[in-house]
Amino acid sequence: MRLLALALTILMTSLHADDKAPGLLGVPIKDIDGKATTLGDVKGGKAWLVVNVASECGYTRQYAGLQSLYDNFKAKGLVVAGFPCNDFGGQEPGSEKDIKKFCKTNFKVTFPMYAKVKIKGDVPHPLFEKLMSKDAGHPGPVGWNFNKFLIGADGKLIARFASDVEPDSEELEKAIEKALSARK
Repeated sequence: MRLLALALTILMTSLHADDKAPGLLGVPIKDIDGKATTLGDVKGGKAWLVVNVASECGYTRQYAGLQSLYDNFKAKGLVVAGFPCNDFGGQEPGSEKDIKKFCKTNFKVTFPMYAKVKIKGDVPHPLFEKLMSKDAGHPGPVGWNFNKFLIGADGKLIARFASDVEPDSEELEKAIEKALSARK
């Protein structure tokens, strides 16, 4: 049954991938309100910081830093994209509606948030499956909440940052600046 579900996921991904959005940017996803979309559908995006987030994690405070990054780099083309996930310690148990309210109320989040995803297990979400694959260039499983994946305008993974890399770290900000300066 799991194999069938994986095959259907792969088939649906290949049939519905947005030809206008390259690589990772064309993978079908749903926003936090359940609307089908892709990262490439975000207007003005030149670089994307994809983060698996959770509301009850020791790293949850990073929402504030992610919002600050978004505020500081949005005009230059950075899109921070939050993907709630309950796979790591059950730290995102709420519904999308609960998550959306939590983020707005506690952290004034305005960056795009997406539907909850599975990252671990037999059938990870296709976006995270690609982000973790050896073909992406920075392979390996996601270890915990608040992993950060920097994707360029060409739809390729540029860099990957562990949970303990703070959003305001020099390392992350330099990588974002470089990605934005290299845009098409």
